[in-house]
Parts: sequence; C-alpha cells; structure tokens
Amino acid sequence: MTSLAYQYVVLRCVPRVDREEFVNVGVVLYCQATDFLQAAWHVDRDRLTALDPRLDLDQVCEALEFVEGVCAGDARGGAAAGRPMSQRFGFVKAPRSTVIQPGPVHGGVTADPARQLEHLLERLVS
Repeated sequence: MTSLAYQYVVLRCVPRVDREEFVNVGVVLYCQATDFLQAAWHVDRDRLTALDPRLDLDQVCEALEFVEGVCAGDARGGAAAGRPMSQRFGFVKAPRSTVIQPGPVHGGVTADPARQLEHLLERLVS
C-alpha cells in the first residue's frame, strides 16, 4: 500500500468575528501526488443558529459552494478556480476575516485521499 502525503484545513463558520466563536463546517484536502483537491462540507443549521439567530445560512452554504468550486476548478470558484491546483489550495487556506474561515493547515498520510476526506469530515465536522 502506498502512503501519500496530504494537507488539509478545517473550514469554520464564524458568525460573529468579534466573539471568536465558530462551528466546523467543512474540510479541504490536498494531495499533490495524486492531483487531488476537494472540499466536503456539512452545515448544522441548529448549531449555527444558536450562535447567531440572524446568520444567513443560505449565504453560508453559498460560500461553501464557492470553496468547492475553487477546489474543483469550475465556474463556481470564479477567477481563483483557473489557477493551478497548488495555488487554489493556497487561496482556500489563506486566513480571512469573513464568516467562513480556514483553520490551521494539518498534514498526514493516506492510501486514499477521497476516503480520508470523508473520514475527516465525519470526525471533525459531523
């Protein structure tokens, strides 16, 4: 079995940046060796509404779909989607002061990046 190095970031929804409270809503995994860059996400509407009842949950989902588009390199990701894969991951992992924020970059090894992404989503988000 081949061990492939990968990097990932957890995507956090931060409804009120001033309070620094967040809920994990997604994971982006990048494995350069297999040209794999993919996002997976799940929005727990009840948990997010508990942090801020005024939060526009549809806008949160749209932001996560944008990240998916950047990773996939399709039109949903705008201009960033046209960049090489390593630059797209760099764009996704860059800190920003918006409702959707990436956590720190972590790494690991796996034989199956897609399966590892599912595992991380289940463990860290769901």
